[in-house]
Amino acid sequence: MIKEEVKGFRDIKGYEAKAREWVKSIIIKNFRVWGFEPAETPIVEYENFVKGENSSDEAVSDIFKLKDKGDRELALRYEFTFQLKRLVNNQKLPYKRYQIGEVFRDEPISANRYRQFTQCDADIVGSTIKDEADILALTTKIFTELGIKIAIKVNNRKLLNEIMQSEKIKEEDRMQVIKEIDKLDKLTEKEVKENLKKYKAENLLDIFKKPESFFEKYKAYSEVQELQKYCNFYGINFEFSPTLARGLSYYNGTIFEFKSKEMKETIGAGGAYLVNDIQSIGVSFGLDRVSQLATKLNHTERGVVIVSLGQDEEAIKIMQKLREKGILSELWGGKGLSKALEYANSYNMPYVIFIGEEELKQKKVKLKNMMTGKEELIDEGKLIKELE
Repeated sequence: MIKEEVKGFRDIKGYEAKAREWVKSIIIKNFRVWGFEPAETPIVEYENFVKGENSSDEAVSDIFKLKDKGDRELALRYEFTFQLKRLVNNQKLPYKRYQIGEVFRDEPISANRYRQFTQCDADIVGSTIKDEADILALTTKIFTELGIKIAIKVNNRKLLNEIMQSEKIKEEDRMQVIKEIDKLDKLTEKEVKENLKKYKAENLLDIFKKPESFFEKYKAYSEVQELQKYCNFYGINFEFSPTLARGLSYYNGTIFEFKSKEMKETIGAGGAYLVNDIQSIGVSFGLDRVSQLATKLNHTERGVVIVSLGQDEEAIKIMQKLREKGILSELWGGKGLSKALEYANSYNMPYVIFIGEEELKQKKVKLKNMMTGKEELIDEGKLIKELE
């Protein structure tokens, strides 16, 4: 029997799984505070619906295809955005929804890239530039709470198209030129420039190196300035990045990415696009990458293993009181104190409580801090305060 995972897929357990749950809870809390409501959509869709009008996009070409017993052509979702076309029907605008779940892409894998990954999306259908600034404020709040320092890079698809028009690049070539520019974080500038020559667009890389003031002559740059104005109200700064392209073809205005010095890959991104001809804005985080950065924090769960030394009834009573306070509590069911301590260590439980006859005579329990090794006799009231 084959027991290893399929290439590009993986099991997640232990501390990593707990960290992911913690990261998700921070993301969901902030999505809700910002007024987004949850939604769930099918993993499997009709292939034509998945492809939509963007079948030439690399992400779309990497979809997993399958057929059911009725010989219908189906595919696994590669993102959530296209499913908004269905969700938004009969919704009062602006419609603000968030979704967290699995998406799939049959693409080459690397250290931080899998074929199944968890995406965390928030989108506003019926948006304005004010909403774009609010999305960036939401993202900044989430990463700040997770302790991840980010740089926000912003560009605008209208600006890119205006520059290409002024450089006489053929309209039918412009989307492909954008896709070549999007490879700048994967290929050398020389390689990208060589690829752009076939579209007579190699001069773009020289234009992109000019100071930001140079771009003020383009009409679409005013949208970048307006976005910065509203971001200033939130106390948020972003870096104007004219080489930022984003490979998906449906973007039609502001585009942005979130970078961390701790990771080469982008940890979040988004932009403006149309849903059923309605202007919209969305942001997406990759839970795998965000969690990897967040686990570098000193995040420990306030959990406890309770060891009963012949005092099961009292141990269970105390455990129930701790659980009512929302404190992770487990009753050790094995034998041997050393085994109990090994168990607590293996699951990163920071505390162990010993409840025996001598402790109960003093109306106390023995609390062991697994990080410092310190032990102390403590009464029930102080115990709860210590663990909350």
